[in-house]
Amino acid sequence: MKVTMLVSTCDITDCPTLYATNRDTLLVQGETPTDHGLQIPSHETLVEIPMDLIRKAIRDKLI
Repeated sequence: MKVTMLVSTCDITDCPTLYATNRDTLLVQGETPTDHGLQIPSHETLVEIPMDLIRKAIRDKLI
């Protein structure tokens, strides 16, 4: 898989970030919430990212 960083909320590596892949998918880097109360299959996960990151990606026409 080829991964390209699209947008981040800061300049260091531990911030919410969106990546594009050569599979026509997005990867999301963010906090893993534990207090959601949802039943998530063992092969999946949830990642919490701020709306500002999505707004920035849309504003910059990255997605």
